[in-house]
Amino acid sequence: MRSASEPGVAAERPGHVLVEDLAMAHGGRVLQEGLSFTIRRGDVFIVMGGSGSGKSTLLRHLVGLQAPVRGRVLYGGESFWEASPEVQAALQRRFGVMYQQGALWTSMTLLENVALPLGTYTPLTSGAIRDLAAFKLALVGLAGFEQFYPSEISGGMRKRAAIARAMALDPEVLFLDEPSAGLDPISSRRLDDLILELRQSLGMTIVVVTHELASIFAVGDNSVFLDAASRTMIAAGHPRSLLRHAENPKVRDFLTRGEEGRVP
Repeated sequence: MRSASEPGVAAERPGHVLVEDLAMAHGGRVLQEGLSFTIRRGDVFIVMGGSGSGKSTLLRHLVGLQAPVRGRVLYGGESFWEASPEVQAALQRRFGVMYQQGALWTSMTLLENVALPLGTYTPLTSGAIRDLAAFKLALVGLAGFEQFYPSEISGGMRKRAAIARAMALDPEVLFLDEPSAGLDPISSRRLDDLILELRQSLGMTIVVVTHELASIFAVGDNSVFLDAASRTMIAAGHPRSLLRHAENPKVRDFLTRGEEGRVP
């Protein structure tokens, strides 16, 4: 089995998501423009950059929550923002999204949280929904915690439960917004291992918005680096290749945290 530490793996996979000349703005202020890159099928694709660079805003554009100023996002050749509302809704059924804080319903058990999209979007019986929700929780290592509430488990477990809910409808593309934020190093590493296990076992394309170096190097097959000052992407490629060969000092400083020559 190949791992994310091997540059060149991404080049062997066909394109899944294509971003063309995307421009983003917030409150009338341009955040990024000229974004063009390909997310290949089966990749763990990293969106990285400093604070205020527009990483989470880009995720909202990718999942259909915020329209770009210009440019296109294509899924399997279908342009999301040029499609009809019906086609957009169908495309969104192929996404799974884990938001930065998990966004679990605190008044629901973990099983009820994962079951919610199944009950909303599928014709399954209540028994089948319970079984499938329990299976999704087992996939992320939470078998036996079905009746726990979010307040009764650790931060790392809440992240896992949020991923289980994001996978409830068997998405083709899984989007994770800062999945390791607020976690201790051990919980963060376990979450990285889970991401790789899901990619290997389910063959999903996974897009991760993160600034955590350990996670970037542990799971990333490919990446794009957003720069707040120039308001565009200034690097793209396998994170380890960028670490060794990026010419832009901002990229090198970000990937070494200012410690030149350090290779995690």
